[in-house]
Amino acid sequence: MTESAALSHFRCGYIAIVGRPNVGKSTLMNELIGAKVSITSRKAQTTRHRITGIQTVEDAQFVYVDTPGFQTRHANALNKTLNRTVTNTLTAADVILYVIEAGTFGQADQQVLDLIPKNVPCILVINKSDRTKDKAVLLPFAQQIAAKHDFAAVVPVSAKLRFQLDGLQSEIKKYLPENPPVFGEDDITDRSEKFLAAEIVREKVFRFVGDELPYTSTVLIEKFEVEGNLRRVFAAILVERDTHKSMVIGNKGARLKDISTQARLDMERLFGGPVYLEIWVKVKSGWADNEAGLRAYGYE
Repeated sequence: MTESAALSHFRCGYIAIVGRPNVGKSTLMNELIGAKVSITSRKAQTTRHRITGIQTVEDAQFVYVDTPGFQTRHANALNKTLNRTVTNTLTAADVILYVIEAGTFGQADQQVLDLIPKNVPCILVINKSDRTKDKAVLLPFAQQIAAKHDFAAVVPVSAKLRFQLDGLQSEIKKYLPENPPVFGEDDITDRSEKFLAAEIVREKVFRFVGDELPYTSTVLIEKFEVEGNLRRVFAAILVERDTHKSMVIGNKGARLKDISTQARLDMERLFGGPVYLEIWVKVKSGWADNEAGLRAYGYE
């Protein structure tokens, strides 16, 4: 078969992954593409941006779009922006993965379901199905939710254990349009390494600090250098108050050191080479005057 003939049967499309916060959307996308490009945390609403993950196989290219969890509790400016990101992604998708947690369906899940366009193929993905101790209740639960929408398919999965992910991808492929690939066959995301580095540090901040730290805390990559296979990354964790700065730094810099070590290891796995990482903690107002002065390696 010629290359042009092969491409005429090639499938490529955008798959939106949506659901309420903390149902495992980011983990699902990372496992589907086989690389960690969207950060995960027990803290709900870790994902702030629309993240694209790409997987290319012989006859198809899956372009997954991980969205922020749809917010229903607080109508602040940040949540309104996040929700707008979700709705815009839905209207542009070729396929939608509507993700819920096995055995749980509440008002927040229904509000996301109400947003899904009727004219876009939507697959109900019941995640964390491994946590259901009595498997006999999973089928009635799936049938109950399936009755709420005209789903193209219903697939119970465990993203964390990679259970049923191949089956899910087979279902997705059925609904992808025949298109040539949009990205290169080795691409795994459309985001830059600098962006991914900031997201990795932010994930570790929320993992180690937890719910004490406000969502408004963020990470700024002040310098990103590539020397051959080596990446040099200089990052600033931006917080609102001195008390937040102390939380991130920890006793004698121990927590910041843990954040830095785990972030560096994740970057090395993702970038496929050594990473030199330095991290500072700064208060957003008057960054220059509130620098912690602690680096990722060798605190004073």
